[in-house]
Parts: sequence; C-alpha cells; structure tokens
Amino acid sequence: MTTEAPELVRPTRWEAQRGFDDLGRPLHGVTFCVVDLETTGGSVRDGDRITEIGAVKVRGGEVLGEFQTLVNPHQPIPPFIAVLTGITTAMVADAPRIDSALPAFLEFAAGSVLVAHNARFDVGFLRHFAADQELVWPDFEVLDTVKLARHVVSREESRDHKLSSLARVFGATTTPNHRALADARATVDVLHGLIGRLGGLGVHTLEDLQSYSAKVAAPQRRKRHLADHLPHAPGVYLFKDSGDRVLYVGTSKDLRKRVRSYFTASETRTRIGEMVRIAEAVTGLTCATPLEAEVRELRLIAEHKPPYNRRSRHPEKVSYLKLTREAWPRLSVVRRVADDQADYLGPFSSRSAAEASLAALHEVFPLRQCTDRLGRTTHRSPCALAELGRCLSPCDGSVDELTYGAVVRQVRDALVARPEQVVEAIEHKLSALAAEERFEEAAAHRDRLAAFVRAAARTQRLGPLVECPEIVAARREDDGRWAVHVVRHGRLAAAGVIPSGMDATRYVEDLRASAETVPSGTKPPATAEESERILAWLERPGVRLVEVEGAWTCPVTGAGRHLERWAAPALGRDPAAATGRS
Repeated sequence: MTTEAPELVRPTRWEAQRGFDDLGRPLHGVTFCVVDLETTGGSVRDGDRITEIGAVKVRGGEVLGEFQTLVNPHQPIPPFIAVLTGITTAMVADAPRIDSALPAFLEFAAGSVLVAHNARFDVGFLRHFAADQELVWPDFEVLDTVKLARHVVSREESRDHKLSSLARVFGATTTPNHRALADARATVDVLHGLIGRLGGLGVHTLEDLQSYSAKVAAPQRRKRHLADHLPHAPGVYLFKDSGDRVLYVGTSKDLRKRVRSYFTASETRTRIGEMVRIAEAVTGLTCATPLEAEVRELRLIAEHKPPYNRRSRHPEKVSYLKLTREAWPRLSVVRRVADDQADYLGPFSSRSAAEASLAALHEVFPLRQCTDRLGRTTHRSPCALAELGRCLSPCDGSVDELTYGAVVRQVRDALVARPEQVVEAIEHKLSALAAEERFEEAAAHRDRLAAFVRAAARTQRLGPLVECPEIVAARREDDGRWAVHVVRHGRLAAAGVIPSGMDATRYVEDLRASAETVPSGTKPPATAEESERILAWLERPGVRLVEVEGAWTCPVTGAGRHLERWAAPALGRDPAAATGRS
C-alpha cells in the first residue's frame, strides 16, 4: 500500500474554515480526491467486492499525494474480470483485507471533495463496505465527472463519455487501463480539462461546478451576483423586475445558496426560467426560524400576488359552508365568515368543493334548500323536494320548530364534532349503488363525501387553534437551538431563537411581550394555510408547550379519522374504490 507523505495530509486553510463560504469556495483552493476502484463485478448487491483502490489528491492543479492498494476480496476473481483488469486471484492473495484498506483510504481522503468517473458506482461500493464495517462515513461532497462531461463535451467531440474517450479529448497524460491508480490519474486530467473549459463560462467556485448545467444561458448565469448580498440564513426571498414589481416569492433555510441556484442550475420549470430572465433584483428577509419564513412567504404572496407564484396568491378567494341563524336555518355557500355567531365549515379552495360538501349534507339532512327568508309562520305551497321527502317543508307548516330544530342540531354536530351520520348514510348509499353497478353515480356520491370529510377535518383541527388566545411552544431544532413561537388565535404573533447562555424563561417572556396583538372574533385573523403550517409545527415530535391560554383540543370522534379512507387522493378517479369494491 502506498500513500502520500504525512505532511501532505494537513487540511488546507480553506478546509479549516469550511463554514465561511460567503463568496463560494474558489476551485483553485479546493482539495479533490480522485478515486477509482476495481471490483469482482458490477453490483455490490450481488456480492461483488473491491479488488483495488487507487486515488490521487490534487489542489490547484498540483498533485499532493497518491494512494494505491490491492484488496483481497476473499473470493475468486472471475476470468473475464482478470482479463479486463489484469488482476488475478493469485495477485491479491497476500493483499490487505478491505477492513484495513478502507480505513486507510478514508484517512487519506479526509477533508477532500471526492471525485470519480461514474461516482455512483465507486462511492456506492465504498459506502457499502464502510457500513459493513460499522465505520462512520465522512460527510464527503461528491463530484461526478461523467455527469459534468455530459454538459461540457458534445457528441461532435466524442460519441460517448467513457473515461477512455474523455482522456483522448483532453489529452490525458495517462491512458486508462482498468487499473485503479492509472484510471484515477486519467480522471484527474479529465477533471482539470472540464474545469478549464468551464472557467471561460464564469464557473470559478465549487458551488458553481456542482450545480453547472449547459442549459443555463450565459445571461442567466451572469445574474448570480444578485445573490451576493444575501445571508446564509433562513428567510424569504423576493425576485423583482426593473420596475420593482415582485415577480416571485420563495423561502429557504439558506437564502444565498437557494437564490444562487436559480442562476447556476438547470431550471426545468418554464415559468420560473422566464421569471429569472426578467428579474433585475432580489430582496431577502431574514427570519428567526423556518416556520416564520413559511408564514412570511404566505403573507407576502397574498400581499403582492406575484405572477410567477401559482399557489397561495388569492387566499381571499375561498368559500365557506354556513349554517344560518334564522327562524328556519339552512345551509348556504358564502365567500367570507361574518361576525354573526353562525356555524361555518371550511374554508374550501373552490366553490365547487363547497357545493359538493353541501350536496353531501343535503343527502342526509332534510333542511330546506330554498333561499327565501321565512318567518316563524308561513303558508306557501310545498316545493318538489318536499314532495320527494327531502325537505321538512317549513314553508307550508308541515313541521314544527322543535322537530326542525332537532335536525339543525344534528347538522351542527356533524359540522363541529361527529360526522358519523353523514359518513354512514352515504356509505349505505354507495353500497346500494355498487350492488346495482351504477358506478358513475357512486363516484359522484363518493366525491361529495370526500369533500365533506376533508372540510370537516380541517375545520375541527383548526377551529380550536383559532379559538385559543395564546399558545407558546418551543422545540429544539436540528441545529441544537431552541426555537420559540407565540401563536395567537391561529396566527403567528412572534418567533425567535433562545440565544446561547440566556435565561430561557426571561427570553420567552420578552418574546411574548413584543408579540403582535391579535384581536379575537368570529373571523379568523390568519389564513387557513397559515394556521395549518403552524399546526403542523406544533404537532412535530419534540415540541414543548410553554403556555396555553384557552382549550386546545380536537374531537376524538371527529372527521380526521375518516380522512384516510374517504379523502385520500388515490380515490379520486377509481369508481370501484368509491364503493369499496375491487
């Protein structure tokens, strides 16, 4: 086994400061470890093993050291592999085992960016045997010269992107011969050739090299300076045109890295690619926590309605199902929640979804469906629904207030707590239709039930959160810091991270004191989407409730337990699934 001299394995100045990458890591300062393996076959899953490891460590075009060792696979080397590589079973009989060769290689490669030609193969073998030996796999960044060459070397230059072909294109000083060290040396020359070509296209950092795509036009790549002023922190970014109009709003855990990717990586979404070409500026808003960033993103999209955001642009364009408060209550589709003490179901993202849920309820409960305002005593002719037995017909005096009120209470109970009566009635209907093989009708009834179950579950989960005057919760996030959020009536009122060494109780009290004042009322102070994001965070493992003012509950018998069966997306187009038949 041969390795470099000990003094060459010291980490470079850049590696010692790897987290300080505000301007990206210049390629001339990055240490690459180019590795190649020879094996007994092409699949580790089939029991193939490593027979040779070769690697070259380079930085700034200078070779820092080389590593080469045969490896005893403890199994015969197939004849065709021996012919291809020249490595025979006899040659590896006295070679080190993988359990000694692999730790030596990992020590050699420490602190480097791994490079391989078809890295999935080589790195896959190395990771497999590291796991087999219960070794901790270092957090290597990996660069694949095959993937890079596909963007750089055209078909006119080379019919394929094999190592031997690329070695000829770039005039490699070593000819690949299916021996690990020789192939690694040839890959070094290919890597340098690729970097040399890309340097003329403005690719000068490791980050640019990792994300390079030939599909990114030069004018788009030149705009990457728009991200230079952004921090490496969670937050929201806003792309703007020359007139300062907001084009697109997004969120990221790392603002600079995410925004740079728009100018250096291939963007497959046509609309976003068009947006990047128009953009002339990017504004970033730093947020204390990822949840705050998500919420700010939603609010900014609703405020600016950016043309290149597809979702969340019109939170005001929702519908609700309302159980009115009048002498003879009825169900109605409305556009907003009023301060009238009525019961509401929703919001629905579309009026059609609200109407489907309304139809589901009308199938079960014989409430009046007319839109007239009725006094306590009326004498009108009954409608067709009354004659069909689908309306209690208060208009002609066929029902008394006590009986009608009992049905209204059942409807209210289905909306806020127990949907069983609706679910069971429509399930029975579906079974009957299935028995008659009337699958199209069954699908329509199923869709109505799904719309109702989704809306009821959403209302029953969000309602208690919106009613709580205040919830304060904390969670130790992935970076080890404690994130604290103050939620008032379902709206994020404050967010922060407890500074190291500060008294946690004092910090939380100060955060509560500085939090946004959120008034109570019938109308939710936040969009349903914002409250759902908050609820998802509150339900994450490890969240600790610091303070809860009010009752934060969810009915055990609520609609949530019916979601998996009746509101799963997979049910959407399968009539047999709608009826429970297969």
